[in-house]
This record gives sequence, structure tokens and C-alpha cells, in this order.
Amino acid sequence: MSSVASVHSLWTAAGAPGKIPAPHIEYAQLAPTLIVLGAAVLGVLVEGFVPRRHRYHSQLLLTLVALAAAFAAVIGLAAGGFGSAKAHIAAMGALAVDGPALFLQGTILLVSLVAVFTFAERRLDPAAHGNRVDSFAAQPAAVPGGAAEQAAVKAGFTTTEVFPIALFAIGGMLVFPAANDLLTLFIALEVFSLPLYILCALARRQRLLSQEAAVKYFLLGAFSSAFLLFGVALLYGYAGTVTYGGIAEVIADGAKQIDPALAGTMGNDALLLIGAALVLMGLLFKVGAVPFHMWTPDVYQGAPTPVTGFMAAATKVAAFGALLRLLYVVLPGMRWDWQPVMWGVAIVTMLGGAIVAITQTDIKRMLAYSSIAHAGFILAGVIATSEEGISSVLFYLGAYSFVTLGAFAVVTLVRDAGGEATQLSKWAGLGRRSPLVAAVFAVFLLAFAGIPLTSGFAGKFAVFKAAAQSGAGWLVVVGVLSSAIAAFFYIRVIVLMFFNEPKADGPTVAVPSPLTTTAIALGVVVTLVLGLAPQYFLDLAGQAGVFVR
Repeated sequence: MSSVASVHSLWTAAGAPGKIPAPHIEYAQLAPTLIVLGAAVLGVLVEGFVPRRHRYHSQLLLTLVALAAAFAAVIGLAAGGFGSAKAHIAAMGALAVDGPALFLQGTILLVSLVAVFTFAERRLDPAAHGNRVDSFAAQPAAVPGGAAEQAAVKAGFTTTEVFPIALFAIGGMLVFPAANDLLTLFIALEVFSLPLYILCALARRQRLLSQEAAVKYFLLGAFSSAFLLFGVALLYGYAGTVTYGGIAEVIADGAKQIDPALAGTMGNDALLLIGAALVLMGLLFKVGAVPFHMWTPDVYQGAPTPVTGFMAAATKVAAFGALLRLLYVVLPGMRWDWQPVMWGVAIVTMLGGAIVAITQTDIKRMLAYSSIAHAGFILAGVIATSEEGISSVLFYLGAYSFVTLGAFAVVTLVRDAGGEATQLSKWAGLGRRSPLVAAVFAVFLLAFAGIPLTSGFAGKFAVFKAAAQSGAGWLVVVGVLSSAIAAFFYIRVIVLMFFNEPKADGPTVAVPSPLTTTAIALGVVVTLVLGLAPQYFLDLAGQAGVFVR
């Protein structure tokens, strides 16, 4: 009876009014994420209450204003010193507001802003029943080729839901590299992954291929999420906390940091090693590193091309940001354990992506394997474990994302009767048929190859230099060899476009609206500016290269 009374007294004490402290949330410092997620919720309301004929313009305006406002908020925070002197942990320890977080969030928002232009493009496909159409299915819930889909096409429906779905994905991506505890990391992963699974399934043409890509992405993504969550559980079992700083302290000080009441179960190195490996697997899946890359070519090929460009650029930025924070903030004390493993992953990723890309006959699959090789190059900077390593990775991510977006935007322009002409053989002679489009695509391919005077060269030079200075000379040798292999298939496409005769039944190049033109032009400008005058941006990345602990 007395034990029941004592339990009751504990319950009443805990539940008494005024005993639960209110959470302290720094809303102003979380403004970029809150603006984007707030706009996503407004976008859902627009779908519910605005007449169909006004939704496209309403959603496009709302999305662009939200992304621009969020980017302005990031600039304001950086100008206010939150990237350096005032960097701290916000939202009850859940999120970091520091240089790398703000740099990556700014990059994600700029990339997303440009990607939204390609989402909104409506002049590439011929008008259907008098209505302009975009890259997305008229009615995604309808059976492909069925009566409901035909009726939706005839009625001129368009899927304007892609804008709020994309905003939810962007909101998750903003949280992912700033997450400062493992549960926030997992929630952010799900918040941006689930919208991407949906976006991959929404292609207007080749809908079955698109749905197949989405299912593959979903199933493999669920596996990676499960690995990550199991790793989170094991790390919590090891350290008794899910905060990055708390786990790092237990790794560094061992028994001193362990609660005596939990000493019997905590501090087991097996839990630490297996848990860290599982969390890293979850993040390497999102990065597209070998051997967790299996989803990349099929998903890049099957998804609507504007979504492929958005995913290839923005997801890599977010995932590498989270990977950097995990390795540099949580696991610096385990550097000798994870560095050899990451060496192996980087080497097979660089070589695997470059060698398999040579065999591809589809331009989107070739760019997918190219993105895998680039993940390996960026990992060389991650392995450097120095401030130069962090800043070189930040610069590379910014440079690579705009080149990728521009390249996929060009792919949307080359079309035949079946939609986009992605077979490489159809690009023969494109330089004679449309010299400007072929020249722009050649600029992007040269940047991917790392040719001097492009952003690709500046980025590769920065990560290889950081890796060499940290003693990873052999990794740099493998990276240069992989770059040479990769240069072969990029230059092969340039030769195909400019030195082969165009076929009589070859594809045409659609004339885009100012939206896609702006996206491609921005890609070219960023590629050339970061290649010709990279120092200012390298310095900016250098100033943003210190994580708050």
C-alpha cells in the first residue's frame, strides 16, 4: 500500500501545474526552415481552396517568394554573426546554427529556387487539347493509360501539388545538415525523403518507368532509414544520449561521463562501432556512394527530369552536410576507426562511378554514374579531417549542384515524338542542329570533367589539395585517375554532338520559356564565375568551415 502511495505522490509531483518547463525555441534563428515549411502548409491550403485555373500561378509565386525570403533570412543570420562568433546550439539542443549549417542551407535554397524554374516549365511539350502542360502527370492517381488519365489530359489538368511537395522536401533538407541530435537527423531524413519518393512517380510521359523508379527508391530508402534508426538506437545504448555533443564526450572521456546507474549497460565499444557504422550507411545511401548507390541510375532515369536535377543537386548538399557534422562533431575521437573505411568507400565510389559510366547509352544514366563518381571526389575532402577539408567540400557542393541542375535542364530541351530523347545516339550532330544548346551542355560536361577555368576544376583542386595535406596522397592519385577515366565519357559526348553527322530522324530542340532559360543561364554563369574567380567563394567557404560543438 505504501509503495502505491509513493508512486502516486511521484505522479502528482511530476504532473503538478508549473512543474514542466516550457521549451525555449529561438524562432528568429530557425526562420529559414520555418518560412519554407510554413509556405508548404500554405501550398496545401491553396490546393484545397483556390480554383484550379489559378493554382499554377499562385503556387509558383508562393514557392519563389518563400525560397527567396528563406535565403534572405540565411543571409541575415550570417551577417548577424551566427556563422562565426554567435554560432550556438538552438531549439533545446536539436539544431546547430553555425557556419557550415548556414552555408549549406543557403546553397540548398539557391539550388531549389533554380530547380523550381524547371518544375514550372510549360512550353517544352506540345499543348494538349489547347492547354500548356508541364513534365508532371495530369492526374497521378489515375491508372497510366486508363480512361481517368485520358479524361484528365483532355481537361487540361496539371499537378500543381508538386510545389508544396517540393517545399516539404526542401524544409527537411534545411534541417538535415543542421541537426544536432540523432532523432532530429532521422526526422529530417524522413521529411525530405517521403516527398522525393512521390515526386519521382509523377512523370507525364513514361509513367510506368517513373512509378517503377519511385517504388525502387522507396524500398531501398526504407532499408537505409531502418539502418540509420537501428544505428541511432545502438549509439543511444552506448552513450545514454542522442545529442551529438553528449555522444562525443562519452567517446572522449569514457567512464567519466557515464551515469553510475547505467554503467552496467553503457560504454560498450561494440555498440559504438556497430551503431556508428549503421548511421554512416544510412547517410552514404543518400550521398549515393558505392556500395549504397544501387538506386541512383534507375531513379535518375525514371523520375521526371526536373525532379532528377533537383534531387541530384539538393539532396547531395544536404546529405554531405549531415555526414560532415556526424564525422567531425560526433566521431572525431574515432577517426582511426572510420578513416580507413571511408578511404575504401571513396576509392570504390570514384572508380566504380567513372568506369560504369563509360558503358551507359542513356544520358540520364550516364549523369547518374557521373554523380556517383563525384560523391567519391567529395568524400576525399571529407576524409581530410581539417578545416580545409570542410571548406573544400562546401565549395565543391555549391559548384557541383549548379552544374548538375544546368545539365539536367538542358536534357529537358532535347526531344522527339516520345518526349525527351535521352538515348545518347540521338544526340549525334546536335552541335550542328542547335549550336547554342550543344555549347552550353559542353560547358557543363567540361565542368564535370574538371577542366581548368570551370568550377569543376576549382572544386576538385580544393578537395584533392585538402586530402593531400592531410596525408591521403594515394587517395588523390586514385582521384586523378578516376577523373581521367571520367573525362573520356564526357568528351565522348562532346565529340558526338559536334563531330558526328545529325540523323534525318534526329530529335528537335524545344524552345523553352524564360524559366528554363534562366535556370540554364544561371548554371553557366556560376560554372564560369567559380572557375575563373573562385577565391572569394573559397574564402567564404573557409569562413564557414567551423562546426559549433
